[in-house]
Amino acid sequence: MKDKVEVEHISPYSSSSNQSVQSDDANDLFNEKPDLSLASIKHYFATRIPNLLDMPVYHQEKKWYQVLNPMTGLREMSTLDWHFYFLGFLAWSLDAMDFFCVSVSAPEIATTLQVSVTDITWGVTLVLMLRSIGAIIFGIAADRFGRKWCYIAVCGLFIPVEIGTGFVQTYQQFLGVRAIFGILMGAMYPIAMITALEGQPTVARSALSGLFIPGYCFGYILAMVFYRAFSGTYKEGEGWRSLFWFSAGLSVLLCTWRACIPESPDFVQTREKKKRYNKSNKTTFIDKSVLQTLKTEWLLFVYLVLLYSGFNFTTHGAQDLYVTMLTKQFGVSLNKKTVIVVVSNIGGMIGGSLMGNASELLGRRLTVVICMLFSGAFLYPSFFNADQNWWAYVFLNGGIIGAWGISSVYLVETVNKANRTLISGLVYQLGNLVSSASATIEARLGERFLLEGASDDMFDYGKVMCIFCGAVFSYMIVCIILGPEKFHNNIDVSNKQRVQVEEIDSDEDINSKSRV
Repeated sequence: MKDKVEVEHISPYSSSSNQSVQSDDANDLFNEKPDLSLASIKHYFATRIPNLLDMPVYHQEKKWYQVLNPMTGLREMSTLDWHFYFLGFLAWSLDAMDFFCVSVSAPEIATTLQVSVTDITWGVTLVLMLRSIGAIIFGIAADRFGRKWCYIAVCGLFIPVEIGTGFVQTYQQFLGVRAIFGILMGAMYPIAMITALEGQPTVARSALSGLFIPGYCFGYILAMVFYRAFSGTYKEGEGWRSLFWFSAGLSVLLCTWRACIPESPDFVQTREKKKRYNKSNKTTFIDKSVLQTLKTEWLLFVYLVLLYSGFNFTTHGAQDLYVTMLTKQFGVSLNKKTVIVVVSNIGGMIGGSLMGNASELLGRRLTVVICMLFSGAFLYPSFFNADQNWWAYVFLNGGIIGAWGISSVYLVETVNKANRTLISGLVYQLGNLVSSASATIEARLGERFLLEGASDDMFDYGKVMCIFCGAVFSYMIVCIILGPEKFHNNIDVSNKQRVQVEEIDSDEDINSKSRV
């Protein structure tokens, strides 16, 4: 082994541990094409369990408690890094808040517009279905023109949409503004996630990823708290209108903040490399990197869509109708509902933070498996006698968001550098599209399970949600076990993060062949 050779740091237990630094722009921007030979496919599936159990803790020189200390990585972050991270985190939180404003106030919106709660859930479904459009439009734009102005554009467009939602008078108008919101929401996640994690120190990634997705829970808390705060405003039963008007004002703050911060240095480096790549391929106006990405990422792309379908089913299946279940099936008061939602989402934030950082020891995939098993243990008490056993839902939500806390770092380490915003956003939103009917499916199934001795409109949502989530958790375990893992893969195009090469033994060849 040569001493102090500077190469991209890819841990020796990573699926791509045999990679080396290459000056060629194409090799730096794109992943390798998948090897679809029969021998490679057989070897890949044969190594899924061994690689899953070959935990990073076995390869760490530091003690386990030193690795779990998030301050080690966070100390390496600059002031600009923190600006980028919190801009991404708060944008994602606002995105979630605006989404959950409908979920927490669905019964009141239904009464105001004179439709059923099931009809209002179609507004949720419509948002999820149209998010892929926003991911494509703004994903391409963010990878080509920059993160900064796309971020500002999406936050700026949130303002009229949220104000408009507060003014709707008919169900058709409600669906119309929520459809537009769906497109914008689809754009927000990838831009926010890449803004938060791109260019951050390698050792800080797990902790930052674990904290990022719980912004979803933070947004849910904001939606529930402000729903309670505005419940008596405007007109009787129409405080939800004030909630949407208030949420519109929060976007102004983010737009102003982002305008004061420069473009991502990593994007600037990527843009220069893509220019050279396109110039070498004699293209100027057409970004040929997108076509190259389709060639190298198509199989990975299919897998990630399947994986993120499962991820999205876990949250939407467990959360979208939870407040409706508490209200209609268990008759929980507004104050108690507020407490339950806030505490359960604090549990989610804690779970995301803990499990995101734990993946530094256990690996990304194994940590997700542990989270799914943990959540499954609390399914029955969470949805049966939910008004009394709401404590179990806190743990269930902690496990679900714990798995989500790993998803961002897993995704950004896996996809290529040339079109990471487009790919990250599209796989996430296509997964949302697959899971978009979660609330409606559960509502329809719930209508088939009447509570014994109850009236015709009192449905057993708890039973349906329990069965539904159990099936989803099982799917997630199988899906993540079969997937690849590129632990500590270098995502930094500007190559700021350089470390000394570690000698890789013969197991490197086995790990490198495990990619399909």
